[in-house]
Amino acid sequence: MEIAAEIEEYFDKLWPLNRSITGLDFRKSLEILDNIIPTNKISFKTGEKVLDWTIPSEWNVKEAYILTPSGEKIADFKTNNLHLMGYSIPVNERITLEELRNHIFTLPAQPEAIPYVTSYYKRQWGFCLPHLLYEKLEEGEYTVVIDSELIDGILIDGDALIQGKSEKEIFFSTYLCHPSMANNELSGPLVLSFLYRELKKQEGNLKYSYRFAILPETIGAVAYLSKFGNLMKQRTIAGYQITCIGDKGEFTYKRSRQHNSMADRAAEQFMKENNQKKIIDFNPAIGSDERQWCSPGFNLPVGSLMRTMYAVYPEYHTSLDNKSLMDFPGMQKAVEAYLDIINNIEQNYFYKSNAPYGEPQLGPRGLFRAISDKDRQEDELAMWWLLNYADGEHDLLTIANLSGFKMSTLIRVGSKIEESGLFSKLDI
Repeated sequence: MEIAAEIEEYFDKLWPLNRSITGLDFRKSLEILDNIIPTNKISFKTGEKVLDWTIPSEWNVKEAYILTPSGEKIADFKTNNLHLMGYSIPVNERITLEELRNHIFTLPAQPEAIPYVTSYYKRQWGFCLPHLLYEKLEEGEYTVVIDSELIDGILIDGDALIQGKSEKEIFFSTYLCHPSMANNELSGPLVLSFLYRELKKQEGNLKYSYRFAILPETIGAVAYLSKFGNLMKQRTIAGYQITCIGDKGEFTYKRSRQHNSMADRAAEQFMKENNQKKIIDFNPAIGSDERQWCSPGFNLPVGSLMRTMYAVYPEYHTSLDNKSLMDFPGMQKAVEAYLDIINNIEQNYFYKSNAPYGEPQLGPRGLFRAISDKDRQEDELAMWWLLNYADGEHDLLTIANLSGFKMSTLIRVGSKIEESGLFSKLDI
């Protein structure tokens, strides 16, 4: 079966579940993904302090709906789980339309969409409706039913490791904590999971180790850092937050806070080689868990390769972010894109010139034409770049991005120079 078809199959399994930052459906979703990426489950108890945060109560829902004065059931959680505001407290009462309006959320600018709304830490309740339906609500008494529970429970982080020859790690993270949304929710964990499966096939031949994390957004990343952050500072040499990578948009790369980390150089090389133009700087005002990984106390080299990024596409955080947006063959290409980036990192190293003073004589070493003319071939031009930047401080990715040459060209030419004895190869 093609990866694209498998991705769609798992999408359909995960879609109905009411994921949140805690709860049974988060755990069920992890269990489904365990068939592709078996993860270690790391538990944090309600009330546990994690950095500046506290693990909240666990939230589970059986049903939720509103009965109109005429007896019609609307905002039915079983029809669409976005109808219920995340972390709503239990309710069973009759109230007036005026009272109900205080607990209804809509999007007047997108009148057919159900908004996605949560209230994790303040105990309250609410329903989300299409604005068209909201405007038609009749006067009278409404019955509000929310059969939910907020209990002392656990928050779960899942992670997995592919061991390489080095203890240095490349880190991949995604979140799995939103209810039924497609590009903003399920694209990330599905691409990450299948990336893990494909990379696992190379285990034993990898220079670096590869760590994968599937977490509740924000609080899950904060909890993970509280436990492993100092170790990550020692081991993580590149990383990527995988999100919003399921639609038909072109690739977008968001740089890490470090701006020119190896993660950035490897991703930007992929973008150049594939004629993708959308490269943006790190922005802490909007984003996903790269804001946690890149927070100043940790400042990990984590960027994010996406398709159409969060908040840019109009369906974001609404019921319109559904399967019709998804491009499953494109998600397979996203897996392949990350594999290309990994390949760039695996083949990256420094060259140090053994004749750094002036330009070395190339002819006797078989590296230059016997007859000089004005024509310059690609390999020759790449050689000049390598000779000048072979100082042990500029890695191949840096030289590739400076020169515009592909990594494959620099590797081929660099190997010839190394064979001549002019270069020594140094690992990162």
